Amino acid sequence: MKREISVDWIDGLAFEADLDGHRITLDGPEESGGKNRGARPKPFMLLALAGCTGMDVVSILKKMKVEVKGLKIKVEGDMEDEIPKTFLSMHVIYTFTGDDLPMDKLEKAVELSKEKYCGVSAMLKKVIPITYEIKTESI
Repeated sequence: MKREISVDWIDGLAFEADLDGHRITLDGPEESGGKNRGARPKPFMLLALAGCTGMDVVSILKKMKVEVKGLKIKVEGDMEDEIPKTFLSMHVIYTFTGDDLPMDKLEKAVELSKEKYCGVSAMLKKVIPITYEIKTESI
C-alpha cells in the first residue's frame, strides 16, 4: 500500500494540504517570515502519535467492554536546542475518565497499541525513545 501527500505553496512560508478531503494549512511564525496562518509541521508528529494510539486504545477498550467516559492524550516532545531541531524523545500521557476503571485493562490496551497496532509509534520508536504514562480521573 502506498500513501502520498502533497502541499501547495500559498505564499511566504504558508502551504495548504488536502489530506483525505480535509484542508490543512501550514505556516511559520511572523518572526521567521510566516504570517502564523496555520500550524507548524513538527507538532504534527506529536499529533500523529496521539491520534494513532488514541484510536487504537478506544477500539481495544470497546472490544474489552470497558466503558470509558473520556480520554485525553497528551504527547510531550523534547527537542534539540541546535538546528536541525529534531525530537530527542516523546512521552505519552493517557488520562482516562470514568468510574471504577480497571487499570489492568487500560494498561493492556495501551500496551497493545504501543507494541502491536500503532504504526506511528512503531516508526518513531526506531529513532527516539517513547515513554508512556496512564492516569485515571473519576467522574
